[in-house]
Amino acid sequence: QVQLVESGGGSVQAGGTLRLSCARSGSAYSRRYCMGWFRQAPGKEREEVARINSVGTTKYADSVKGRFTISGDIAMRILYLQLTSLTPEDTAMYYCASSPRSSAYACDLESWSATASSNYWGRGTQVTVSS
Repeated sequence: QVQLVESGGGSVQAGGTLRLSCARSGSAYSRRYCMGWFRQAPGKEREEVARINSVGTTKYADSVKGRFTISGDIAMRILYLQLTSLTPEDTAMYYCASSPRSSAYACDLESWSATASSNYWGRGTQVTVSS
């Protein structure tokens, strides 16, 4: 029903900047969908990085707050993640994700489990940050 394709990953030096993109296709965008980015480093669990709902409310993991910015076009056909001041600890596979919710505001109020069966995932794009 929903397909997600990420792009924009790469290798950068510490302190550098990257802009990740996620193209959504399939079903028409619903205002109930929560969209965001997760990341997973080798040997670690997949963790939420940032999310955005249909009215523009955003949330960020403490580890990236002030450095990363999530945004999208009005219909969320394209989702972005701007990564600045990158450190080696940001090295991971970054995944675009979408999750249906009961309302647009539920995206802001509810937790978002990386293992929920309702999640839609892209295949991921690798971000590697060197010292």
